[in-house]
Amino acid sequence: MNNQNEAQYTAAGTYINDVKRKNAEAGLSYNEVKKLLAQNGGHGTAMYSDTDVTEVKQQIQGKKQ
Repeated sequence: MNNQNEAQYTAAGTYINDVKRKNAEAGLSYNEVKKLLAQNGGHGTAMYSDTDVTEVKQQIQGKKQ
């Protein structure tokens, strides 16, 4: 039983399960934030965007004519 209790703590004495619980309650992860920014705008996030650039360009060209 002692080994199991020791496994739940880091060498520095941090309780691993408590850290995991707090992380789960903390909100969005880094990647979730990047995805949200890509969907709603944001600099350097084009690779996460689901916007069809060609379709947008066609819509813009149609409005100019």
